[in-house]
Amino acid sequence: MVFFTLKYEEPAKSDRYLEVSKLNVNEDLLSRLAAAPVVPLVVPDDPETAIKTTQALVAGGLSVIEVVLRTSSAVECLGEIVKAVPEAIVGAGTVLSDRQAAEVVFAGAQFIVSPGLYAPVVEYAKSARLPIFPGVATASEAQNAWNMGLRSLKLFPASLVGGPAMIKALGSVFRDVTFMPTGGVSAANLADYLALPQVLACGGSWLTPKSAIVEGNYQIITDLAADAVDIAKQVRG
Repeated sequence: MVFFTLKYEEPAKSDRYLEVSKLNVNEDLLSRLAAAPVVPLVVPDDPETAIKTTQALVAGGLSVIEVVLRTSSAVECLGEIVKAVPEAIVGAGTVLSDRQAAEVVFAGAQFIVSPGLYAPVVEYAKSARLPIFPGVATASEAQNAWNMGLRSLKLFPASLVGGPAMIKALGSVFRDVTFMPTGGVSAANLADYLALPQVLACGGSWLTPKSAIVEGNYQIITDLAADAVDIAKQVRG
């Protein structure tokens, strides 16, 4: 098994949102999240709509995309997005097993997100030299992840486990860990999360409403993405 680390350089004081270990976050991904710290979730039904949805998000300023494995065509759609929208960094979400991890890596996933902490998925991602964001909901899970060498974690479901208050509490103990809260994040509370220095980025499905996709109104998605970028700029400058 191959484990990897990337060179870490001490950030300037003004770069407090980049104070994160490079063990599971590569440079390009990190720089894009610093510029636009929002990761929209794409729930694909077919490659054509998945590609159009991704293109709409990129047009709105969000180029880090999480394709969640919640449909039978998700892996196929992920692969087609990678080929059709090369300007996006496309990751796979809701990865539950090392077998699924292998499938998304073969399809071209550039990072992996899991709802929970499962060692075989973490180990597979490391062996594939991919960033991995496993989900945690408790201090015990965060401690286990910390001892696996991980310093960037998904908090899920964020709104149900305490939201910003939970991140503050975990951050006071795991001081070198940053979080990607997902679950219950919306335009209404995005600023509350992004105001926390422990938050690397926020994930959310509010940016890709199914009604807009069904109607083929991708401008709505572009507008939602642009609004999220504006909120991030207002909070983080």
